[in-house]
Amino acid sequence: MTEQNNQFLPGCNVQAQSGHFYAVGIGPGCSDLLTLRAAAIIASADVIIAPQAKGTSHSLALAAVQPFLDKQEVICVNYPMSRNQQATQQRWQKLAGTVLDNCRKQLSVVQVTLGDPLIFATSSYLLAELTEHLAEDNIHIVPGISAFQTGASRFGEPLTLQEDRLTLMSATDLKMVANALDNCETLVLYKAGGVINELIELLQQRKLLGSSRLISCVDQRDDELVIKTLVNWQPEPLNYMTTMIIHTGRRNWDEEK
Repeated sequence: MTEQNNQFLPGCNVQAQSGHFYAVGIGPGCSDLLTLRAAAIIASADVIIAPQAKGTSHSLALAAVQPFLDKQEVICVNYPMSRNQQATQQRWQKLAGTVLDNCRKQLSVVQVTLGDPLIFATSSYLLAELTEHLAEDNIHIVPGISAFQTGASRFGEPLTLQEDRLTLMSATDLKMVANALDNCETLVLYKAGGVINELIELLQQRKLLGSSRLISCVDQRDDELVIKTLVNWQPEPLNYMTTMIIHTGRRNWDEEK
């Protein structure tokens, strides 16, 4: 456990424990959006595992937690993004082995993940592998601010009121997206960048362009793109981390169920 001074974390006495694993959500990528608990766990850990974009030496997650690092061992990992089930599982098994080896040495291990560890996060795959080999009490999840929450803050509109239904899903299945539009008042779509043209066409058919918002690379400085209405917006190549928020209407308390 590192001896870094945590005086910048007033009122937070949490520390990473020896032989324990932590899946820590760090928010959209800015250091000041980490929770106090996340910062304290990271600052006191022995080993940090961080995602790294394939083919680069850059890790957005690692850059976000840099202010809380001192003497920790840092392991950067290219996480599998393909739909090859066997290759993906083998990759996660290998990473789980690394985590287990360190935990057996009585080191504390943290995997940092953008957003929240349980919402479209790589942490979920690693957790599934670890639960078979590591005691339940030695596995911890530290929630983080999600991209859709940060994105919603840019527009200042409530995600839900009264009896509203909020649906969160991937944008990749257009038939399921169309179905969701009929069954909720607010639809949040992750991974919208790859199907943006198809989404624009669908929303135009539903007359929802004016009540649809888009944000890409939220809180990532110059890379952030905020589109407050899709009316007259011309689609352009977008980052994988693109979220869309679609408001289809409101349900009142007295609306018949």
